[in-house]
Amino acid sequence: MKLLRVGEPGAETPVVMDEDGTAYDLTGLTADIDGAFLASGGTERVREALAAGTLPVVDPDGLRVGPPVARPGKVVCIGLNYRDHAEETGAAVPERPVVFMKDPSTVVGPYDRVLIPRGSVKTDWEVELAVVIGREARYLDGPDAARECIAGYAISNDVSEREFQLELSGQWDLGKSCETFNPLGPWLVTPDEAGDPQSLGLRLAVNGESRQNGHTENMVFGVAYLVWYLSQYMVLRPGDVINTGTPAGVALGLPGTPYLREGDTVELSIDGLGTQRQTFRNA
Repeated sequence: MKLLRVGEPGAETPVVMDEDGTAYDLTGLTADIDGAFLASGGTERVREALAAGTLPVVDPDGLRVGPPVARPGKVVCIGLNYRDHAEETGAAVPERPVVFMKDPSTVVGPYDRVLIPRGSVKTDWEVELAVVIGREARYLDGPDAARECIAGYAISNDVSEREFQLELSGQWDLGKSCETFNPLGPWLVTPDEAGDPQSLGLRLAVNGESRQNGHTENMVFGVAYLVWYLSQYMVLRPGDVINTGTPAGVALGLPGTPYLREGDTVELSIDGLGTQRQTFRNA
């Protein structure tokens, strides 16, 4: 099952797509796809309504696609979670997950324009598997328990300004939380349809040229482990997003590769989770 939100920012309509690609309006079931919807068993209500055939068909073609989850409470990110990415940046493969936070207001739609910050010379790309939390995760007993807390998966572009991130501050926040720096979507794909999160290929191209071509089987720390691990240090609540790291192929790790500039386009895809495409503009 694929959940999405279509319409102008702040006025998106919640929609579900079935296995045949037919889209149905969910406004009779919920005002939005958000933490409250996920916490109250919203995905099961949608599944029941689909089976009952009670949802009205809607045509989303031509409408803007927003992020599939509205107003995430927090965006938690995992750094250096692919061995090849750690190696290309000259960093040691971490023994424990590298955790940082990203301003949740950075989350935008998968096809929205992304703004290059004023003064930026090193705006970079990162295709990532995003995990959306559907049930509170607090001091979970282990990775197996974590699987029950996952509402679904989506594509995330963890856009990063490397000078801001690595040269202007002792922490990464400055380079990670710039305006529009987290396109998310197009869909929230439920675990039953997404399948094994450690069996997904990730790809990213800049202006049509392949830059990243990785696989989630190469994560240092898998999805279930990450949810369990984070739950030992913070409460994960429905609607929260976890960006699980990026494979090799970022500009930071490719000497001579240009960083993003006005007019550049970035296209991202993950097996079964759809495709994103953004054009970058100066702020």
